[in-house]
Amino acid sequence: MPRRAANNPRQVRSKVCGCSLCLEEYPPDEYGERRPRRDCVGSWQARYRDPTGRQKSKNFPIKDGGKAAAEAFLDETRTAVRQRTYRDPERGKITLGKWWGEFWEVEQKKGRPTTRNRKLGVWRAHIEPKWSGYRLIDLEYMALQQWLTRDVKGYETQKKTKELLVALLDAAIKDGERITSNPAAHLEPTAAKIVKHPDDLKPPTEAQYTLIHAALPAYYQVIFRDWANETGMRPGEYAGLREHCIDEEERIAYIKEILILDGGRLRRQAAPKTDAGFRGVPLTDRAWGAYLFMKQKWKPLRTRSAIGDGFDLHLEELVLRGPRGAALNENNLRRPWRRACDQAGVSREFIDPETERSQWWPRIYEYRHDVSSRLHHAGVKEVDTQAFLGQKRGGKVTWLYTHEGEGARENVRAALNGEGSGLRAVQ
Repeated sequence: MPRRAANNPRQVRSKVCGCSLCLEEYPPDEYGERRPRRDCVGSWQARYRDPTGRQKSKNFPIKDGGKAAAEAFLDETRTAVRQRTYRDPERGKITLGKWWGEFWEVEQKKGRPTTRNRKLGVWRAHIEPKWSGYRLIDLEYMALQQWLTRDVKGYETQKKTKELLVALLDAAIKDGERITSNPAAHLEPTAAKIVKHPDDLKPPTEAQYTLIHAALPAYYQVIFRDWANETGMRPGEYAGLREHCIDEEERIAYIKEILILDGGRLRRQAAPKTDAGFRGVPLTDRAWGAYLFMKQKWKPLRTRSAIGDGFDLHLEELVLRGPRGAALNENNLRRPWRRACDQAGVSREFIDPETERSQWWPRIYEYRHDVSSRLHHAGVKEVDTQAFLGQKRGGKVTWLYTHEGEGARENVRAALNGEGSGLRAVQ
């Protein structure tokens, strides 16, 4: 092992000092007259090698401890290098915005496009405007918590913002310990968690659906009334349904991929929303009629094209399409749906307390709630309903998708009044 340098730490000569050694290195004629001094006022420099063997140094002014501080720093640093706990303080001086660029280069390759787009949206809307110019080592817990409480609105938004910030700073710790601890780890969402009233989650009644379907153009009646209302599929699932996924002998539609919006563009996704989304959906007589109508109109091919870059939709394979042959998407489904709801006098506008934005009821997704409730009231087991809808958690089918039947309150009142229910008063 090489011997340590005898002059480490060493005093650095100064242009403003008047000691003999500093005057010798920086003559007065060139740097101006200086009062002679016996003791040098130059900083003490501690030199060391990092774990990679590169030599580095740090200066300690006389007012900050000088030689004693430099020696203490050397002892601490040598121990950290030997124990493999050394952290280069310069690496933590990178700004959060620059670190995001390195983090996102890898992160954007992970997960599904919808998840990636959500993370990118949280960064651009909330974190970047406030913190992108801050260095990692300057981020502090209380400042982050105050900002999260004051500037980020809504419980879910605060939760997603915290999750992204924690992941971003955890990556900095893993990357050679740019920071020693994560100041976002203990952040807490402070906004009230909004719980929607059950009446706001209920699907339209049978009578309301009848009015909506009557107001729809004939082509969209096939999509909504005959298909969505009979299969309980998510819009992305029936938009991405391909001819080779239809088993005509068994009358089953197999969910193998979906269509999603990625940055405003439609693309294919190789898997449904969850693992439970891979399933076979039995088609009712009405749904089968809708399939035959679409097959006769568009004559889809049974080829199985590879997904490729995802944006090549291969329209020739799609079963359900728009009236002009385009792939179905959120816009060309929502526009006729909302017009029909308005004409039927069913639509209702309300302000989402979480985002403070206007929303409209009913949504196209309410079909899944309606199908689940119908299966429940028909006595279908919850596990079978869960498999049919492609839900990962059975509890969601019970607590979110299943609703009371029509006339339930009147039936309960009649039963409690003893009107033909078999109930009797207990003395």
